[in-house]
Amino acid sequence: MLKYVVLLALVAYSAAGPAFDTNDPRIDIDGDWRVVGGSNAPAGAYPFIVSLRSSGGAHFCGGSILNSVNILTAAHCIIGRSTANTGVLAGTNTLNSGGITRGSSRLILHASYNPSTLANDIGVVRLSSALAMSGLVAQAGLNVGNTGAVNSILIGWGRTATNSGIPNNLQHLNTQTLTHAQCQQSWGGSVSTLQICALTRAGQGACNGDSGGPLIQTSNRAQLGVVSFGRAGGCAIGWPDVYARVSSYINWINSAVNS
Repeated sequence: MLKYVVLLALVAYSAAGPAFDTNDPRIDIDGDWRVVGGSNAPAGAYPFIVSLRSSGGAHFCGGSILNSVNILTAAHCIIGRSTANTGVLAGTNTLNSGGITRGSSRLILHASYNPSTLANDIGVVRLSSALAMSGLVAQAGLNVGNTGAVNSILIGWGRTATNSGIPNNLQHLNTQTLTHAQCQQSWGGSVSTLQICALTRAGQGACNGDSGGPLIQTSNRAQLGVVSFGRAGGCAIGWPDVYARVSSYINWINSAVNS
């Protein structure tokens, strides 16, 4: 699920949305995201990505493996959900086959998460039983530096176009992060240094269903961001997508994992 928040028009990229300020014309409360303009990811290329699933088995957000029992995702993906209705599928590129499923025992939201602006849009899902690490199930490496404009890769099962269906095959897309100054040229004060933006061109970007999933740096595969929101009006319209900047939340992530 991807959300659009509107401070300049934001839409969260998840399949289930948070409570938005509906008076903000930039927020699309019906937004739902996936990777637009990408291609099928090779099997096993991203063993750290997971699909967050409802009790009925429906994909609603992405996530990444922190360790055998903790999954990094967006706060807007899990706010208002219960552990009974939040599970994980790991170790597969296809939503309908393969992989390992686990339930959840705890949903941890950043204490300063703001559902109206999507500030501090980061959370952790604690699994009910541990994942066994393997070639198809592995921990994500987290970026710890204040990275600017670099080549990056967006990964997810979000929609491949506005109002399209969710793809069965994991998608990936080569993109590029922006400097904070470049991002502010589009988003202004709607984004802070705790966030990072990415953009290539119209026709490429995140969409509903990508929320919570990883943006990784191409050169070292470290996770730079967690998919958060985009501009209202449709997916991949040539406007920067916004991610929670992982390096800004390293201390919070460590605290959540150890709580």
